[in-house]
Amino acid sequence: MIDKALLAEKLTEQIELTEKKILGFEEMSAPVTPDDAIGRVSRMDAINNKAVQEAALDKAREKLTKLKVMQANLDDPKIGLCKRCGRPIPMARLVLMPESPFCVRCSR
Repeated sequence: MIDKALLAEKLTEQIELTEKKILGFEEMSAPVTPDDAIGRVSRMDAINNKAVQEAALDKAREKLTKLKVMQANLDDPKIGLCKRCGRPIPMARLVLMPESPFCVRCSR
């Protein structure tokens, strides 16, 4: 049996944390302006870092969407059951990865 109150609390925490991360990634992935007084190699590094930050931003947005879906479905009687095999997902996994609708075995 899952503790829905604990899961709701963890979801809220993770949503807040992920929203903060998204804001940080958005700032770090701002365009590299050509009028910045940096060298060619430094500009290439900045462009490369921007691409890495954009990828992290995409992942964070995807995670936020999954967290909000899970939060919206807290009243679903099937919450805590793996979407693939139907077995109960251990509470420890739900607390650590509340955005995942799969048990450990099915997530591989």
